[in-house]
Amino acid sequence: MIETGSAGELEYVMDKYSNAWSWKLTGSRAVGMASQLIPQSWYGDGPDEVIVPDKPENVERIKQIVGHCQLEVRSKSAWQRMAGKAAMPGTQKTAPIERLSKATPGQQFRGKLLGFQREGLDFLIKSNGNALLADEMGLGKTVQTLAYIATEKNAFPVLVVAPLVTLKNWEREIEKFLKRRSKNGRLVDSESPGSRLIRRGRRKKLEKSDFYIINYELLEKRVPDFLKVNLKTLVCDEVHHMRSKTTKKHSAIRKISAMPSLEHRIGLSGTPIYNHGSEIWPIVDVLSPGLLGSYSEFCQYFCYVNQRGKSLVLEKKRRLLREKLHKHVMLRRKKSEVLKDLQDKVRHQEYIDADIDYYRRELRKIWDRLKEEELESKTSLDKYSSYQRAIQSERQVAGLAKMPHVINFVQNIMEIEESVVVFCHHKSIHKLLNEKLAEFEPRTVIGGQSDRVRQENIDSFQEGQSDLMIAGLRAGNVGINLSKARYVIFAELDWSPAVHQQAEDRLHRIGQKNTVFAYYLIGNRTLDEHVADILVNKSYEIDAIIDGEAQTFENKEKAQLILAQIQDMLRSR
Repeated sequence: MIETGSAGELEYVMDKYSNAWSWKLTGSRAVGMASQLIPQSWYGDGPDEVIVPDKPENVERIKQIVGHCQLEVRSKSAWQRMAGKAAMPGTQKTAPIERLSKATPGQQFRGKLLGFQREGLDFLIKSNGNALLADEMGLGKTVQTLAYIATEKNAFPVLVVAPLVTLKNWEREIEKFLKRRSKNGRLVDSESPGSRLIRRGRRKKLEKSDFYIINYELLEKRVPDFLKVNLKTLVCDEVHHMRSKTTKKHSAIRKISAMPSLEHRIGLSGTPIYNHGSEIWPIVDVLSPGLLGSYSEFCQYFCYVNQRGKSLVLEKKRRLLREKLHKHVMLRRKKSEVLKDLQDKVRHQEYIDADIDYYRRELRKIWDRLKEEELESKTSLDKYSSYQRAIQSERQVAGLAKMPHVINFVQNIMEIEESVVVFCHHKSIHKLLNEKLAEFEPRTVIGGQSDRVRQENIDSFQEGQSDLMIAGLRAGNVGINLSKARYVIFAELDWSPAVHQQAEDRLHRIGQKNTVFAYYLIGNRTLDEHVADILVNKSYEIDAIIDGEAQTFENKEKAQLILAQIQDMLRSR
């Protein structure tokens, strides 16, 4: 997207026609100048897009165009070599976070913090509450944030922006861990701070409260109301919801974060990067403005643009970006580092059979329908929508094609008398799993449930009333605790590694006493194989920036032992 005040963009991309690295200029002014200055240029996919071969004489002319047009530069390190070396963004003086100590929470906090959580509190104190708390899921980021709010002298009122499914959890945690402070400054042990859960988008004056809790999708409609409240602290839970700088969510957060009264901005996410490294910029720009420079400076220094137009962090720059984040704004701890009694998590890819005849037959119908829709399409948006529908249909067909074998796999795990969580993506597959596995009386989490029904299902599973939970990948991957189970099975795959990691960590968290086994069931010769490859490639970039090392699928002896047990049962039938 073109930034406000920009007349176009310059990108270093792989041209799909010539199959060569080229320069892509967008914007009417830039295209007009290129058509006059560069005879070798040709139009791209639209009238305001031009492709220029990557040649020295063309680069010199591109420099002239950049000088006359306000172009948003999103290029590879090659641009730095050709157009002059760029300075590292955010080189202004920013105080690094000092070595952490175990801080003591203020008296308004009730409860106890583990040692590493007290260090997290110290991190928030030293960053003045302007930071990204990126601990792995299950390490108590919410508790550390509430401890900081209880310790900071000027923290109220607080605005918590969170996914819809976690709003009630925030209410419960506030009630559990914080004491109310009366008007005369005395602490009331038996009471909690006032919290107001906002569930309506209609503008209305906000009554006075210590906490305001709202979901991301609703925030944009209520921004004018919050601008009239003297907010002191902004907490963005699952802050990866702000990873796109062009969304209404991000725009609304930016307006709130710019309030003169606001002093503390805290982002929470165990997976701040969902797909590509450049997603970290919009988040950091809210929490610590200027640390990574402008978006164009960030991309120019750290990124290149792939053939799909996505900004990816250069492999040789990932360590540098990680160090800058850790030094100034981000605290990241892994479970293996701070919870010595927490057992391992073992990932295993399991290729299973699929009904290929059904898959191919349905696939033919999908693509025949796509061709018809493309012929009827009047705009590029129509064509894009048709393509997206076809991809979604193919994902569902891939899931249905392997479903009998998925059900058999789950049944065999259940026969070992273990608790199991099964994640899927499509509602039709969620329904089918519930029907075929009804003998185990599964509990369910799926989009559209009320908060009450959802929590009843979770509590019932955790209390042992059922050994099987069937959850939607997007509905059940945040804000819930499923530590009773030690087996998580992915009946369908998501495009984002972060979605799977969040789902795994519903089990692999504080309170888990056993090794967690995560099984990714991949249908042979289906779309699954392609999605699995994409997940691995994305994981390398994300892990290198956040952790400095890649977490891969592991074929350990323990996983092999479990599979051997299942296969032995199958043979003995």
